[in-house]
Amino acid sequence: MPITAKRAPALPAATSNYHRLRKRVHALCFLGFLAIPFFNIIRFDIPRQRFYFAGYELWINEFAIIFFALMFLMFLIVASSVLYGRVYCGYMCPQMIFSEASIAFEKRLVKWFTKRHPEWTPSARKRAAGALFYLALGVVSVFLAFTFICYFVEPRDLLQRLLSLDIRTAGGISGAAVTVITFLDFTLVRQRFCTTVCPYGYLQGILGDGNTLLVTYRDEEQQCIECKKCVRVCHMGIDIRTSPFQIECVHCGECIDACEDVLRRIGTPGLIHYTWGEHGGDVGALDTWYRRLGLRDAKRFVVLVLLLCYASGLFVALSMRRAVLVRVSPVRNTLYSIAPDGSTHNQFRFAVANRGKRPAEVLFSIRQLPGAKLLLTQNPVPIPPGQAVQGSFEIAAFPNTQLRDVNHFVVNATTIPEQVNDGFAVTFLMPARKETP
Repeated sequence: MPITAKRAPALPAATSNYHRLRKRVHALCFLGFLAIPFFNIIRFDIPRQRFYFAGYELWINEFAIIFFALMFLMFLIVASSVLYGRVYCGYMCPQMIFSEASIAFEKRLVKWFTKRHPEWTPSARKRAAGALFYLALGVVSVFLAFTFICYFVEPRDLLQRLLSLDIRTAGGISGAAVTVITFLDFTLVRQRFCTTVCPYGYLQGILGDGNTLLVTYRDEEQQCIECKKCVRVCHMGIDIRTSPFQIECVHCGECIDACEDVLRRIGTPGLIHYTWGEHGGDVGALDTWYRRLGLRDAKRFVVLVLLLCYASGLFVALSMRRAVLVRVSPVRNTLYSIAPDGSTHNQFRFAVANRGKRPAEVLFSIRQLPGAKLLLTQNPVPIPPGQAVQGSFEIAAFPNTQLRDVNHFVVNATTIPEQVNDGFAVTFLMPARKETP
């Protein structure tokens, strides 16, 4: 009588796959890390004293906009820490992303040499994999250091310095130093940085409360089978069963996937979950939409309102920003001068800054000063994008019955092609009139 094997019952479908989600977020964050400085989303250009935010080129004298931008970013960090704890560390932190990538790459090289060269001794395969790993990591370190320095130096300028092997200027020295630090970081330090140097974990410990997102182990019915897979998959080497408040925990969720993958084989749900606080409900449980987003008390609503206020202020400041900034002031080292033809001359100084991306011109004219002429060699004045121009002009007028010793008038500056007009109220000085007897 033939024996037929019984097919094992199908395993219940997994309800979580945070590992796959993290890797997708890691890929997006890596692309963002590369794109942000090249598209001027956020970048400090130290040599040119510029701050780029959301495509806008902000000058150092635009303190109000820079203030709102920095405050918005600060409150964004605070809000993410209060609501979601250290999810940033596990999902979006470049240190964690590149550390895990270096570890995974090193393991794959060892497996590849083991598979392709089984005749080699284990020590020979390890040496070959290590040599190739360090060579590849050296190239990657140069690339990552170049990208990082691009947040502070214009990318094209930095590329020229890199190709010329510049180690004399500040940009070249900084690039070389960051390359060495990056190489040592991803070969020796890796995740140790998160528990020894990085201040964000300690900041989160201060900002977190009873409703902050945690990774929590709950086993009231003693269903844990002590497989310790949750410990083996942890990149930080901790046992989440000990406490949800361990400073090393980066809330990556790998232990959640591991616990569920083991226990679902015996028909038991996982014992590790994302929860709102140590004693709060599980993430994703039926609740109102705002509580599912983490807005579970008044403090979180206040933080959100403050974040929206700074975002609104930043939006208003950017929308009111003008690309071309004009300043006009009189030169009073000499009150006035008399030309050989008898006309009186007053000198004025102007400063024009083109903070936009297109060339512009400024046309100067005068109003409310009868019979006067504006003397400027090149009018309108051209201003290349991202440049500032300073100069001076004179206003000349012959004495007439409409002019007095002190004459108030307006210097008009028209920006082309925007056709934006600025009026500057100034004074024109003339010699005192002699009284006739």
